[in-house]
Amino acid sequence: MNFEIRHNHVGYAPQGPKHFLFAVTGDVSSLRELHFEIRDGVGSGGYFGILTSKSFCEYTAETIYEGDFSDFRQPGTYKIYVEIDGLLKMESHSFEIAENWLHRELASTLKSFYYQRSGVELTPDRAGKWARPASHLDDHIAFHPSMNREGFWNAHGGWYDAGDYGKYIVNGGVSVGTLLTAAEFASDKLKASGNDSFFDAGSFRANLLEELRFELEFFLRMQDTDGGVFFKVSPIRWDGFVSPAQSDANQKRQILGKSTTSTLNFAGALAQAHHVFARVYPSFAAQCLKAAERAYQWAVANPDVTYPHNTEGSGGYGDEHYDDEFFWARAMLYRETQTSATLDASGLRKQLLKDMEANPAFLGLSWRDTQNFGWIALALQNFDMDLQKIARQNLENIAKQILELSAEDAYGIAVRKFVWGSNGEIANHALTLLLVNTWAPSASLTNCAAQMLDFIYGKNPVNKCFVTGAAWSSPKFPHHRMSHSDGIEEPIPGLVVGGINNDRQDMHRFPHYPGELPGFAYTDERCSFASNETAINWNAPLVAVLSFLAQL
Repeated sequence: MNFEIRHNHVGYAPQGPKHFLFAVTGDVSSLRELHFEIRDGVGSGGYFGILTSKSFCEYTAETIYEGDFSDFRQPGTYKIYVEIDGLLKMESHSFEIAENWLHRELASTLKSFYYQRSGVELTPDRAGKWARPASHLDDHIAFHPSMNREGFWNAHGGWYDAGDYGKYIVNGGVSVGTLLTAAEFASDKLKASGNDSFFDAGSFRANLLEELRFELEFFLRMQDTDGGVFFKVSPIRWDGFVSPAQSDANQKRQILGKSTTSTLNFAGALAQAHHVFARVYPSFAAQCLKAAERAYQWAVANPDVTYPHNTEGSGGYGDEHYDDEFFWARAMLYRETQTSATLDASGLRKQLLKDMEANPAFLGLSWRDTQNFGWIALALQNFDMDLQKIARQNLENIAKQILELSAEDAYGIAVRKFVWGSNGEIANHALTLLLVNTWAPSASLTNCAAQMLDFIYGKNPVNKCFVTGAAWSSPKFPHHRMSHSDGIEEPIPGLVVGGINNDRQDMHRFPHYPGELPGFAYTDERCSFASNETAINWNAPLVAVLSFLAQL
């Protein structure tokens, strides 16, 4: 038999749920009583418990037992010890029980967006040893030949999308929408301890708005004079593992688009930005709403313009289904009709009723399936109570499905196939639960979300904390060009990698996956773009989940 302890490698909140798993490979018929103990750093006992049988995990071929020490709330550094029939069989790595671990991780994951900034200098006072000069100014770049368009365009700023140096509206849009949703619930009282040099505006919310505005100003530059929105900015070919400055010196960059999906992503995100920024930056908020209206009008006139099918140096983000993006844009704009002089509330409402029929809520969000933003907008608006009731009921039903799926799974997650970016999918499921919890509070929702967070931070089949710089087991070799070209041994911190991905699209790069079963399809190697790349649309829901749980 082989034994493994699976737990959150960073820590647990004193008042929150505290679960770990004991995974056994092989014949368990001889196992009798399984006890565990929580001991502090000097080996003193603190808590005793009995492991309970959970289930057999098909995707790892493990028999899973669970330990629950939620009642143990004493802050400190601890290890888990497991005994079988009175004999010590396994000792875990250390972890914390601490109030501020969520705050530290929140600061780190949000700061990862700062490190992804394009076109500006990252200064030593904020970036530390990861400081770098301004590169990829993108303020005078040509149009892709497929556009048959002369001249140049200013697409300065914005975040690099993932492990490469492309900038995309579609993936940027879903990331912005997710972070804006977090901002709607972020308290000015939420301070991020342990990273005060970054949270220099004084609170998580203030710094979140600063980071969002940096990306939104890039979005505004991506809007054409007719209201349509360009799809992406990319180099003319894929970069090697070079720095932004080396990439900038090696090759030209270009702008591509426009498309219906990029324009509607823009409209939905900018309409929500109006709602979020209206109190603190009213003139900027008004600019966002005007731009969202123009984008929506372009999309109505151009309802099926396909994405640019050019992937010489950037991802495709192909999507030929537009109903969900229309729902997102219309719902967010409908929410803002009370402050708009040009929006037709009654017309939007009639179309929304059709959108709701055509776009049932999903378990979470993705760049391709964005309809949950529509449901969230309707659930959070407070002037059309009929639509609010319908939207909230739909999202509550989805939350119930997530709870049921998680209860059936040995590792407590709702995914039924590990796909590219599974960690982002898991974080989005947790976010759905925490959003529903804002109007229908339930410990089952918050506890399930917290255990999904545990999976990302180490309680998973490959025994890895999937966030760089967070724990002893964090990725050391993410598929991330900046982290492998800056001359610094540690990767940029706060980046969540894609995680377990049974499709393993990178086998031609010869990664060393630890097993053939689906649950072991992750490897911490630079070549594994299918499991070890980073992306802003996976970091965004992680930031949101951490912010909700930190405020609880």
